[in-house]
Amino acid sequence: MLADSPTPRFVPVARRIQETGDVVTLEFLFESAGDSSPQFRPGQFNMLYAFGVGEIPISVSGGSVDTKRVLHTIRAVGAVSTALAKLKRHDLVGIRGPFGKSWPLLDAGGFDVVVIAGGIGLAPLRPVIHHLPGHRKCYGRIALLYGARAPEELLYRRELDQWRCTPDFQVRVTVDRAGKDWLGDVGIVTKMLSKIRVDPADTLVMMCGPEPMMRLTAQTLEDFGVDSTRTFVSMERNMKCATGTCGHCQFGPHFVCKDGPVFAYHEIADILKQREI
Repeated sequence: MLADSPTPRFVPVARRIQETGDVVTLEFLFESAGDSSPQFRPGQFNMLYAFGVGEIPISVSGGSVDTKRVLHTIRAVGAVSTALAKLKRHDLVGIRGPFGKSWPLLDAGGFDVVVIAGGIGLAPLRPVIHHLPGHRKCYGRIALLYGARAPEELLYRRELDQWRCTPDFQVRVTVDRAGKDWLGDVGIVTKMLSKIRVDPADTLVMMCGPEPMMRLTAQTLEDFGVDSTRTFVSMERNMKCATGTCGHCQFGPHFVCKDGPVFAYHEIADILKQREI
């Protein structure tokens, strides 16, 4: 089946991981679906259908073509996402995709690479984080800056510990508020820029998080010396059909599902600064 087919695959949940109080990661195995596994690229998304409820776009947060696995990390915030988050092993989900533009991993070759994530925005960037250390010779210095509202809302806790122990991989984690047991950084993620070793003039950034956070961070990066043409963001907003047919995700002259969800920040900066768009 082609990625842009309107007909979903029906795939069973192979594993369910409770990440935080309202966030789960679902692993799907396509070998049980009578179909080949989709060859997603980091940054792309699938449309997930919860039976009797509806369909929403969710970024691919991991997986492997070789093992026919695809992972999606989902926060329960609406009717469809709440229904998906309640699924158990062997429950079926309709999946269409993958769709959209991916992160510019090839264009990042030779540059220092900084990955910046806020909250659930770490999920679309997780495949990038898996890719970078495995292709270490292709890149300069690499760093992850990750911010969450509180320690209990941090995603992928075990993997964060593993990433911190990865040689030549700088990892800084900060939270907005914390109790006395938190020994890490406190404050907005932009404060972490001064704590990593990169050459701003030779750096490419991939970023995902709440839109106010991305606007502030993009401006801070420019002040830091990072060229705005080398800052990339993921914009998953209001997508319904994933094929540019319904027009629901129109963002200025762009359709997020077809022209994104990954954009060079300078392409959308002026639109993103305008309210009600």
